[in-house]
Amino acid sequence: MGPMVRRLRSPLPDSLVTDIEEAGYLPAVVHDVVLTAVGRDQVVSHLVHAETTFDEQAVRNHLTVLVLTDRRLVIAHADDHEGPERQRMATATSETVPLRQVRGVMLTHVVPDPENYDGSLDGRAITLTLGWGAVSRVDLLPGLCEDPECEGDHGYEGTISSDDISLRVAAESDGVDRLERALAFAQELSARLGR
Repeated sequence: MGPMVRRLRSPLPDSLVTDIEEAGYLPAVVHDVVLTAVGRDQVVSHLVHAETTFDEQAVRNHLTVLVLTDRRLVIAHADDHEGPERQRMATATSETVPLRQVRGVMLTHVVPDPENYDGSLDGRAITLTLGWGAVSRVDLLPGLCEDPECEGDHGYEGTISSDDISLRVAAESDGVDRLERALAFAQELSARLGR
């Protein structure tokens, strides 16, 4: 397959526009939503992540675009669904978060054959989780006692976590290049937190 011909004219960086187009999912819609949310800010880094899910009724497409600007994190999502009279519809949403409000960047690395790890990205996967306080989750488990005979009530133990968005990028399904881009985006965002 030859190089893709850019169809969209844009003030956004060429690499971001190309990634949106290569994702192949409603590029004109996604582009306009991202452009509107980014506004006049300078784009520092970006990540475009396409996901297809299947259920009993349909194949569903979902695209997430994360854009780091000099002052904000822009999150754009696009989904398709069926509207009235089985008409295909798309819903696209953007959220803009000031960098000072981003509370954390968590990367979970899955490394195959860890005893022979050589730094290669082949076979690796990451889950990138970002939190800025829009969504909080409480996980509760019954409190445990070390005495196996104990029948007392030990209450509950739990954690409160903020994971407003979580994306999984795997070398096998997304390609090593996309995994490298996801890692670069996470590093750039992490480096800008707390400034």
